[in-house]
Amino acid sequence: MREPRIFALNAKLEAGPDRARSMELFSAVVDLGSFSAAARAFGLTPSAISRAIDRLEARLGVRLLLRSTRSITLTAEGQAYLQAARRILSDLDDAELHVADHGVPRGRLRVSAALSHGRLCVVPLLGEFVRLYPQVLVDISLSDGLVDIAGGQADVAIRFGPLADSTLTVRKLGETRRVVVASPAYLARRGTPLAPEDLHEHDCLNFSFRRAEPVWPFRREGHDFALSVTGPVEANNGETLAELAMQGVGITRVGLFSVAGAIAEGRLVPLLEAYNPGDVEQIHAIFVGGSNLPARLRVFIDFLAQRLG
Repeated sequence: MREPRIFALNAKLEAGPDRARSMELFSAVVDLGSFSAAARAFGLTPSAISRAIDRLEARLGVRLLLRSTRSITLTAEGQAYLQAARRILSDLDDAELHVADHGVPRGRLRVSAALSHGRLCVVPLLGEFVRLYPQVLVDISLSDGLVDIAGGQADVAIRFGPLADSTLTVRKLGETRRVVVASPAYLARRGTPLAPEDLHEHDCLNFSFRRAEPVWPFRREGHDFALSVTGPVEANNGETLAELAMQGVGITRVGLFSVAGAIAEGRLVPLLEAYNPGDVEQIHAIFVGGSNLPARLRVFIDFLAQRLG
Protein backbone atom coordinates (compact mmCIF):
# COMPACT_ATOMS: atom_id res chain seq x y z
CA MET A 1 0.00 0.00 0.00
CA ARG A 2 1.36 3.40 -0.94
CA GLU A 3 2.10 5.96 1.75
CA PRO A 4 -0.52 8.77 2.19
CA ARG A 5 2.27 11.38 1.86
CA ILE A 6 3.02 10.09 -1.63
CA PHE A 7 -0.66 10.43 -2.58
CA ALA A 8 -0.63 13.99 -1.24
CA LEU A 9 2.50 14.82 -3.21
CA ASN A 10 1.06 13.42 -6.41
CA ALA A 11 -2.12 15.44 -5.89
CA LYS A 12 -0.08 18.60 -5.53
CA LEU A 13 1.95 17.86 -8.63
CA GLU A 14 -1.16 17.14 -10.65
CA ALA A 15 -2.81 20.34 -9.43
CA GLY A 16 -0.56 22.57 -11.44
CA PRO A 17 2.70 22.42 -13.41
CA ASP A 18 4.20 25.54 -11.84
CA ARG A 19 3.19 26.39 -8.29
CA ALA A 20 5.99 28.95 -7.98
CA ARG A 21 4.53 30.78 -10.98
CA SER A 22 1.14 30.97 -9.20
CA MET A 23 2.89 32.44 -6.16
CA GLU A 24 4.63 35.03 -8.35
CA LEU A 25 1.37 36.09 -10.01
CA PHE A 26 -0.48 36.29 -6.71
CA SER A 27 2.30 38.35 -5.08
CA ALA A 28 2.40 40.69 -8.08
CA VAL A 29 -1.35 41.34 -7.88
CA VAL A 30 -1.01 42.28 -4.22
CA ASP A 31 2.17 44.34 -4.62
CA LEU A 32 0.96 46.22 -7.72
CA GLY A 33 -2.60 46.62 -6.47
CA SER A 34 -4.53 45.36 -9.49
CA PHE A 35 -4.91 42.56 -12.00
CA SER A 36 -4.20 44.98 -14.85
CA ALA A 37 -0.88 46.11 -13.39
CA ALA A 38 0.21 42.52 -12.74
CA ALA A 39 -0.81 41.59 -16.28
CA ARG A 40 1.36 44.36 -17.73
CA ALA A 41 4.32 43.26 -15.59
CA PHE A 42 4.11 39.68 -16.85
CA GLY A 43 3.04 40.41 -20.42
CA LEU A 44 -0.32 38.72 -19.92
CA THR A 45 -3.97 39.79 -20.13
CA PRO A 46 -5.92 40.72 -16.99
CA SER A 47 -8.27 37.80 -17.65
CA ALA A 48 -5.29 35.40 -17.68
CA ILE A 49 -4.16 36.72 -14.31
CA SER A 50 -7.71 36.41 -12.96
CA ARG A 51 -7.99 32.81 -14.14
CA ALA A 52 -4.62 31.97 -12.53
CA ILE A 53 -5.79 33.34 -9.18
CA ASP A 54 -9.09 31.46 -9.53
CA ARG A 55 -7.18 28.20 -10.11
CA LEU A 56 -4.94 28.93 -7.14
CA GLU A 57 -7.92 29.56 -4.84
CA ALA A 58 -9.68 26.45 -6.14
CA ARG A 59 -6.59 24.35 -5.47
CA LEU A 60 -6.20 25.71 -1.95
CA GLY A 61 -9.92 25.62 -1.22
CA VAL A 62 -9.95 29.12 0.28
CA ARG A 63 -10.61 32.69 -0.80
CA LEU A 64 -7.38 34.70 -0.98
CA LEU A 65 -8.63 37.99 -2.40
CA LEU A 66 -11.79 40.01 -2.07
CA ARG A 67 -12.27 41.80 -5.37
CA SER A 68 -14.23 44.93 -6.29
CA THR A 69 -14.22 47.15 -9.34
CA ARG A 70 -11.83 49.56 -7.62
CA SER A 71 -9.68 47.51 -5.26
CA ILE A 72 -8.57 44.12 -4.01
CA THR A 73 -8.37 43.14 -0.37
CA LEU A 74 -6.50 40.25 1.20
CA THR A 75 -8.44 37.78 3.30
CA ALA A 76 -6.82 36.38 6.45
CA GLU A 77 -5.94 33.28 4.45
CA GLY A 78 -4.61 35.46 1.66
CA GLN A 79 -2.36 37.33 4.10
CA ALA A 80 -0.95 34.07 5.45
CA TYR A 81 -0.44 32.70 1.95
CA LEU A 82 1.27 35.91 0.81
CA GLN A 83 3.80 35.75 3.64
CA ALA A 84 4.55 32.11 2.90
CA ALA A 85 4.76 32.76 -0.86
CA ARG A 86 7.21 35.63 -0.40
CA ARG A 87 9.40 33.50 1.85
CA ILE A 88 9.38 30.60 -0.62
CA LEU A 89 10.10 32.83 -3.62
CA SER A 90 12.97 34.47 -1.73
CA ASP A 91 14.40 31.04 -0.91
CA LEU A 92 14.14 30.05 -4.57
CA ASP A 93 15.97 33.20 -5.63
CA ASP A 94 18.72 32.52 -3.10
CA ALA A 95 19.06 28.89 -4.22
CA GLU A 96 19.31 29.81 -7.89
CA LEU A 97 21.80 32.58 -7.16
CA HIS A 98 23.92 30.13 -5.18
CA VAL A 99 23.90 27.44 -7.87
CA ALA A 100 23.91 29.48 -11.08
CA ASP A 101 26.74 31.70 -12.19
CA HIS A 102 24.65 34.45 -13.78
CA GLY A 103 27.73 35.25 -15.87
CA VAL A 104 29.82 35.93 -12.75
CA PRO A 105 32.39 33.21 -11.93
CA ARG A 106 31.86 32.16 -8.32
CA GLY A 107 32.13 29.17 -6.03
CA ARG A 108 34.66 26.45 -5.25
CA LEU A 109 36.84 25.20 -8.12
CA ARG A 110 38.65 21.91 -7.46
CA VAL A 111 41.84 21.64 -9.50
CA SER A 112 44.16 18.65 -9.78
CA ALA A 113 47.63 19.27 -11.22
CA ALA A 114 50.79 17.21 -11.64
CA LEU A 115 53.21 17.72 -8.77
CA SER A 116 56.13 19.45 -10.50
CA HIS A 117 54.21 21.32 -13.16
CA GLY A 118 51.61 22.37 -10.65
CA ARG A 119 54.14 23.78 -8.20
CA LEU A 120 56.36 25.45 -10.79
CA CYS A 121 53.86 26.59 -13.42
CA VAL A 122 50.26 26.53 -12.16
CA VAL A 123 50.57 27.70 -8.56
CA PRO A 124 52.52 30.86 -9.52
CA LEU A 125 49.56 31.87 -11.72
CA LEU A 126 46.90 31.51 -9.03
CA GLY A 127 47.55 34.90 -7.45
CA GLU A 128 46.70 36.65 -10.69
CA PHE A 129 43.66 34.44 -11.26
CA VAL A 130 42.10 35.08 -7.85
CA ARG A 131 42.67 38.81 -8.26
CA LEU A 132 40.77 38.65 -11.54
CA TYR A 133 38.00 36.46 -10.10
CA PRO A 134 37.74 37.17 -6.37
CA GLN A 135 34.50 35.20 -5.96
CA VAL A 136 36.15 31.92 -7.04
CA LEU A 137 37.70 29.73 -4.35
CA VAL A 138 40.48 27.64 -5.91
CA ASP A 139 40.98 24.29 -4.17
CA ILE A 140 44.17 22.87 -5.75
CA SER A 141 45.67 19.43 -5.17
CA LEU A 142 49.13 18.56 -6.49
CA SER A 143 49.70 14.89 -7.25
CA ASP A 144 50.93 12.74 -10.10
CA GLY A 145 48.19 10.22 -9.32
CA LEU A 146 45.15 10.14 -11.57
CA VAL A 147 41.87 11.49 -10.27
CA ASP A 148 38.35 10.48 -11.30
CA ILE A 149 36.92 13.61 -12.93
CA ALA A 150 33.71 11.90 -14.01
CA GLY A 151 33.32 10.59 -10.47
CA GLY A 152 33.50 14.09 -9.03
CA GLN A 153 36.95 13.97 -7.41
CA ALA A 154 37.91 17.23 -9.13
CA ASP A 155 36.40 19.77 -11.52
CA VAL A 156 39.45 19.87 -13.78
CA ALA A 157 42.74 18.00 -14.03
CA ILE A 158 45.86 19.36 -15.74
CA ARG A 159 47.83 16.48 -17.19
CA PHE A 160 50.69 15.68 -19.56
CA GLY A 161 51.22 13.37 -22.48
CA PRO A 162 48.90 11.01 -24.36
CA LEU A 163 45.44 10.59 -22.90
CA ALA A 164 43.27 7.52 -22.64
CA ASP A 165 40.04 7.50 -24.62
CA SER A 166 37.32 9.00 -22.49
CA THR A 167 33.95 10.71 -22.60
CA LEU A 168 35.53 13.68 -20.82
CA THR A 169 36.29 16.94 -22.60
CA VAL A 170 39.95 17.73 -23.29
CA ARG A 171 41.44 21.10 -24.13
CA LYS A 172 45.08 21.64 -25.00
CA LEU A 173 46.68 24.28 -22.80
CA GLY A 174 50.20 24.19 -24.21
CA GLU A 175 53.20 21.94 -24.45
CA THR A 176 56.63 21.56 -22.93
CA ARG A 177 59.86 20.35 -24.51
CA ARG A 178 61.74 17.57 -22.78
CA VAL A 179 65.48 17.66 -22.37
CA VAL A 180 68.24 15.30 -21.25
CA VAL A 181 70.39 16.88 -18.53
CA ALA A 182 73.15 16.16 -16.06
CA SER A 183 75.20 18.18 -13.58
CA PRO A 184 78.72 19.44 -14.38
CA ALA A 185 80.00 17.39 -11.44
CA TYR A 186 78.52 14.16 -12.82
CA LEU A 187 79.93 14.83 -16.28
CA ALA A 188 83.35 15.62 -14.84
CA ARG A 189 83.30 12.30 -12.97
CA ARG A 190 81.73 10.02 -15.59
CA GLY A 191 82.32 11.81 -18.89
CA THR A 192 79.89 13.43 -21.32
CA PRO A 193 77.82 11.17 -23.61
CA LEU A 194 78.34 12.27 -27.21
CA ALA A 195 75.85 9.87 -28.82
CA PRO A 196 72.63 8.34 -27.48
CA GLU A 197 74.20 4.87 -27.29
CA ASP A 198 76.72 6.21 -24.78
CA LEU A 199 73.89 6.36 -22.23
CA HIS A 200 74.23 2.59 -21.76
CA GLU A 201 77.42 3.37 -19.84
CA HIS A 202 75.75 5.94 -17.59
CA ASP A 203 73.36 6.08 -14.67
CA CYS A 204 70.01 7.27 -16.06
CA LEU A 205 67.24 8.46 -13.78
CA ASN A 206 63.75 7.66 -15.01
CA PHE A 207 60.10 8.08 -14.10
CA SER A 208 58.51 5.30 -12.09
CA PHE A 209 54.80 5.63 -12.88
CA ARG A 210 53.30 3.14 -15.29
CA ARG A 211 52.21 5.58 -17.96
CA ALA A 212 55.81 6.79 -18.40
CA GLU A 213 57.58 5.65 -21.57
CA PRO A 214 60.13 2.92 -20.77
CA VAL A 215 62.53 4.33 -23.37
CA TRP A 216 64.07 7.67 -24.34
CA PRO A 217 63.47 8.82 -27.95
CA PHE A 218 66.16 10.19 -30.23
CA ARG A 219 66.62 11.09 -33.91
CA ARG A 220 69.66 10.56 -36.12
CA GLU A 221 69.72 11.74 -39.74
CA GLY A 222 65.93 11.89 -39.88
CA HIS A 223 65.47 8.44 -38.38
CA ASP A 224 63.69 8.17 -35.04
CA PHE A 225 64.73 5.49 -32.58
CA ALA A 226 64.49 4.81 -28.87
CA LEU A 227 66.84 3.48 -26.23
CA SER A 228 66.11 1.63 -23.03
CA VAL A 229 68.02 3.19 -20.15
CA THR A 230 68.61 2.15 -16.56
CA GLY A 231 69.89 3.72 -13.40
CA PRO A 232 69.97 3.59 -9.61
CA VAL A 233 66.87 5.71 -8.86
CA GLU A 234 63.37 6.19 -10.25
CA ALA A 235 60.87 8.83 -9.14
CA ASN A 236 57.25 9.72 -9.78
CA ASN A 237 57.87 13.39 -10.63
CA GLY A 238 60.28 15.46 -12.69
CA GLU A 239 61.19 17.82 -9.87
CA THR A 240 62.69 14.96 -7.87
CA LEU A 241 64.58 13.70 -10.91
CA ALA A 242 65.94 17.17 -11.57
CA GLU A 243 67.10 17.49 -7.96
CA LEU A 244 68.84 14.11 -8.14
CA ALA A 245 70.54 15.14 -11.37
CA MET A 246 71.77 18.37 -9.73
CA GLN A 247 73.20 16.26 -6.92
CA GLY A 248 75.24 14.34 -9.49
CA VAL A 249 73.36 11.06 -9.08
CA GLY A 250 72.86 10.58 -12.81
CA ILE A 251 71.44 11.77 -16.12
CA THR A 252 67.72 12.40 -16.49
CA ARG A 253 65.16 13.39 -19.11
CA VAL A 254 62.48 15.79 -17.87
CA GLY A 255 60.25 18.67 -18.94
CA LEU A 256 62.23 21.81 -19.69
CA PHE A 257 59.96 23.83 -17.37
CA SER A 258 61.36 21.93 -14.36
CA VAL A 259 65.04 22.55 -15.18
CA ALA A 260 65.12 25.83 -17.12
CA GLY A 261 66.29 27.75 -14.06
CA ALA A 262 68.99 25.22 -13.21
CA ILE A 263 70.27 25.26 -16.80
CA ALA A 264 70.40 29.07 -16.80
CA GLU A 265 72.36 28.97 -13.53
CA GLY A 266 74.80 26.33 -14.80
CA ARG A 267 73.71 23.69 -12.31
CA LEU A 268 72.54 21.40 -15.13
CA VAL A 269 73.82 20.93 -18.67
CA PRO A 270 71.63 19.89 -21.65
CA LEU A 271 72.93 16.77 -23.39
CA LEU A 272 72.49 15.20 -26.84
CA GLU A 273 70.50 18.14 -28.18
CA ALA A 274 71.60 17.30 -31.73
CA TYR A 275 69.67 14.05 -31.34
CA ASN A 276 66.54 15.53 -29.78
CA PRO A 277 63.56 14.47 -31.96
CA GLY A 278 61.47 17.50 -31.06
CA ASP A 279 60.58 15.68 -27.87
CA VAL A 280 57.52 17.46 -26.44
CA GLU A 281 54.65 16.65 -24.13
CA GLN A 282 51.29 18.28 -24.58
CA ILE A 283 49.54 19.76 -21.55
CA HIS A 284 45.77 19.30 -21.35
CA ALA A 285 42.88 20.35 -19.18
CA ILE A 286 40.48 17.45 -18.63
CA PHE A 287 36.96 18.14 -17.42
CA VAL A 288 33.29 17.28 -17.81
CA GLY A 289 32.08 19.42 -20.70
CA GLY A 290 28.63 20.40 -21.84
CA SER A 291 26.43 23.42 -22.30
CA ASN A 292 26.15 24.08 -18.55
CA LEU A 293 29.87 24.47 -17.91
CA PRO A 294 30.21 26.61 -14.75
CA ALA A 295 31.63 30.05 -15.42
CA ARG A 296 34.36 29.51 -12.81
CA LEU A 297 35.63 26.46 -14.71
CA ARG A 298 35.36 28.11 -18.12
CA VAL A 299 37.34 31.21 -17.16
CA PHE A 300 39.98 29.14 -15.35
CA ILE A 301 40.63 26.98 -18.41
CA ASP A 302 40.71 30.06 -20.67
CA PHE A 303 43.13 31.73 -18.25
CA LEU A 304 45.52 28.75 -18.23
CA ALA A 305 45.38 28.37 -22.01
CA GLN A 306 46.37 32.02 -22.39
CA ARG A 307 49.17 31.89 -19.82
CA LEU A 308 50.59 28.44 -20.59
CA GLY A 309 50.08 28.53 -24.33
